[in-house]
Amino acid sequence: MERNNAWKAYDEAALQAVENAARGYRAFLDQGKTERECADAAVKAAQAAGYIHLEEAIAAGRAIQPGDKLYQAQMGKAVMLFHVGRQPLEKGMNIVGAHIDSPRIDIKQNPFYEDTDIAYADTHYYGGIKKYQWVARALALHGVVAKKDGTLVRIVIGEDESDPVVGISDLLIHLSQEQMVKKASDVITGEGLDIMLAGRPLAGEEKEPVKAMLLQILKEKYGLEEEDMLSAEIEAVPAGTSRDYGLDRSMILGYGHDDRVCAYAEIQAMLQLPAVPEYTCCCLLADKEEIGSVGATGMQARYFENAVAELLALTTGKESDLALRRALANSRMLSCDVSAGYDPLFASAFEKKNAAYLGRGVCYNKFTGSRGKSGSNDANAEFIGRLRKVMDDHGIAWQTAELGRVDLGGGGTIAYICALYGMEVIDSGVPVLSMHAPQEIISKADLYEAIRAYTAFMTDMTK
Repeated sequence: MERNNAWKAYDEAALQAVENAARGYRAFLDQGKTERECADAAVKAAQAAGYIHLEEAIAAGRAIQPGDKLYQAQMGKAVMLFHVGRQPLEKGMNIVGAHIDSPRIDIKQNPFYEDTDIAYADTHYYGGIKKYQWVARALALHGVVAKKDGTLVRIVIGEDESDPVVGISDLLIHLSQEQMVKKASDVITGEGLDIMLAGRPLAGEEKEPVKAMLLQILKEKYGLEEEDMLSAEIEAVPAGTSRDYGLDRSMILGYGHDDRVCAYAEIQAMLQLPAVPEYTCCCLLADKEEIGSVGATGMQARYFENAVAELLALTTGKESDLALRRALANSRMLSCDVSAGYDPLFASAFEKKNAAYLGRGVCYNKFTGSRGKSGSNDANAEFIGRLRKVMDDHGIAWQTAELGRVDLGGGGTIAYICALYGMEVIDSGVPVLSMHAPQEIISKADLYEAIRAYTAFMTDMTK
């Protein structure tokens, strides 16, 4: 049951559509290197398309009608878009859900110190990374600092051509005999991921003059004191923009494909829906998936459930916990997260018949988890059968896969969390090479097919 390469079926119009999708996605990826930046981009796109804030509708006591479009944000790090359909909400929604956080290096709350005429920041890595991949490369700083007076200072350093970049040094090869015999997991330790920030002493300072220079720069440029870092969220991410990859420009190299490629595809699909869809459609962009979907902005929080409850009250004029349970249980969902693309250079990590391949379209994973399907959702066959029909009816390139060879490892998504409501859920995403590396690789064709797949799912998927 080998799937065809999507590129083979494209005519000139389709090839142009693929390039247009890639161009828009690259702009989104370059502007959204943190979960906050992605959430901001999603909200701006929604507002431009006529979405109104759910809280505004609640405050106005507005009666919501089919065709209305609403959005809700959670602490600036998670976003939900709703496009109200003809069918009552109790009959369920068609939901596409992705996460917008990516592996990175976070600056600690008390970070700055000086050692031997160099000023550093202590860090704590976020998500599953190969730590050695993050050294000896240009990093940029993105984030926010919340001051005591309520001011929120946004920081982006290292993306403009005129900006300096920062980074983590590595040991020179000439002195690396001991380092080179260590396990890859031990070559660089978590505490060894400190970021170099400055190397020039401030004139007249006797104690930690380089750190004093760093603090002076932060004071002059951003009005920040050292203590303001106690309420800061600063992330170190790879500096620079995404690039066309391959001499044929068929792929994209960039930071954060996992899982912003699916997030972008979802947003685009929402913007392409008919004026009044049959069922209410929802785009769900969650935070914290890379660390277990925890916290107030992770999928394990109740903000999605709360938003649906508010939407029910606005559409029906009454509050009902039973109606909420019905709406969630009757829903259908694509948990849109990337899958491991088959890499011929590491063929032993995959089972070839059940792997995802770049260029063969959007991928569906019946289950994720690890080893004995631990932590997986394992979608039911009936749901997959209906999904197959929708994909084939729309001529969408799609494939199925599992995440690597049995017993080798595994991974998870938000699917199992949403399945707790009793809704039908399957994992769906774009194959990625070098997943969780500072630079990942996708096929433009798979991005394009994901947008088409998510659009078709929301418009045509039924119970």
